[in-house]
Amino acid sequence: MAEDIIEAPAPNPLLGLGESIMAAAAGAVTAVSLARGGAELVLHADRTRWAPLHGLLRDGFAFEQLMDLCGTDFPARAERFEVVTNLLSLSLNRRVRVICTTDGDQPVPSLSALWPVAVWYERECWDMYGVVFAGLADMRRLLTDYGFEGHPLRKDFPLTGHVELRYDEARKQVVYEPVQLAQDFRNFDFMSPWEAMTTLPGDEKVHLIREERAKIERAEPAKPELPR
Repeated sequence: MAEDIIEAPAPNPLLGLGESIMAAAAGAVTAVSLARGGAELVLHADRTRWAPLHGLLRDGFAFEQLMDLCGTDFPARAERFEVVTNLLSLSLNRRVRVICTTDGDQPVPSLSALWPVAVWYERECWDMYGVVFAGLADMRRLLTDYGFEGHPLRKDFPLTGHVELRYDEARKQVVYEPVQLAQDFRNFDFMSPWEAMTTLPGDEKVHLIREERAKIERAEPAKPELPR
């Protein structure tokens, strides 16, 4: 009886694509991996060659669209921030994720010359994480207010923030003040309504029906017993 021949699984084509990009990038890609169970290609990039690598991906490998640029924070690392881009190839129907790291002081080259939409993404990343983008002309906050201190998506950012703002009716303007936590907002009642409350909202009709039924039962005369 002939033994069954087990064929080796076909190699993932995304790995071949990653190797081709790595060879063409000439040192700009430091590592290639797969994510989402092998369904997405991930490139780890040298920060100093961030912009030329994206130019190669756009013009040489048909990743025409910059779908997203965001940041992540790992405070235990020396270079705690990751800048992540997600590119889409409409013509070839495939995606790639590109990642570089920075410590927050070393700037990341801006991609606004390749994709104008990157201005908004990089402004958001600067606002939330404090990552500086070299060559970004419009380095303004995007989601927080002018004069805001700190970067709220950093893991070490205090949950209550540093200052709060309110409209001062007497001064007719918005004023900034140190955050004050009123004591009455920190007293919580953990009483369970099912254990400690006798009447829940909506039970009023039930109690009225019970009272009316009790009155009817008290008013009804006793029925005579039938002879046995």
